[in-house]
Amino acid sequence: MLFNKIVAAYDGSKAANKALDKAIELAKLSPDTELVVLHVYDFPRFYVAEGYAPVPAAMNQDYFNLASKTADEAEKRIKEAGLSAKMELVQGPAAETILEYAGKNGADLIVIGSRGLGGIREFVLGSVSHNVVQHAQIPVMVVK
Repeated sequence: MLFNKIVAAYDGSKAANKALDKAIELAKLSPDTELVVLHVYDFPRFYVAEGYAPVPAAMNQDYFNLASKTADEAEKRIKEAGLSAKMELVQGPAAETILEYAGKNGADLIVIGSRGLGGIREFVLGSVSHNVVQHAQIPVMVVK
């Protein structure tokens, strides 16, 4: 089965690196396949009583810089594999952003690692990969 447009969700984790390897392998099967590497990041939020406490701008900048560095690592791996790919850096909640991006951009496969770098939120609410699998309208390949 060949795919026209593959979205590989990437967060720099061990599983995401394996998923990226698999996405590269699939993209190499057909010269017409477009590979998009999507790194989703979100800014921290601090809950205080009934609302959010403001987050210092420097902290948001640190998160953005880390996200950019993570995307650069993926881009380097793509080039080393001899492929060209579109790199996307998008801010928002991970699962929702991945699904929205894939839907709006005509992807026909999402490749995602089984466990990412999420923290307590992922443990409590369910993993990003699980949410993507449950709500996707297209095939999802989860790589262990």
